[in-house]
Amino acid sequence: MRMHLSTAVAGFLLLAGLGAAAAQDVVIEPQQETIIKEYVKKQPLASVKIPGVELNIGSTLPDTVELHEVPNVKYRYVVVDNRTVVVDPGTRKIVKIIE
Repeated sequence: MRMHLSTAVAGFLLLAGLGAAAAQDVVIEPQQETIIKEYVKKQPLASVKIPGVELNIGSTLPDTVELHEVPNVKYRYVVVDNRTVVVDPGTRKIVKIIE
């Protein structure tokens, strides 16, 4: 009986942890995403390479990468490997990758 209870508790804690991680995901409102896409088209940047950094949501970009402002939007962007990467300037974490 104890074994089943321990397994159930462990499973619950695992699911609770996944729920907490999902709650930390950043959701960019469609209006802001449209603003970012339109701005990026008008202000094209040269693509850069960042060795050793995987382009995934939640990955952190090094301080050496210059982030570019989008007017009236709290996020910044950079073009990496020909993909527009939207970044939270406070944490430098990738919040969206626009193909």
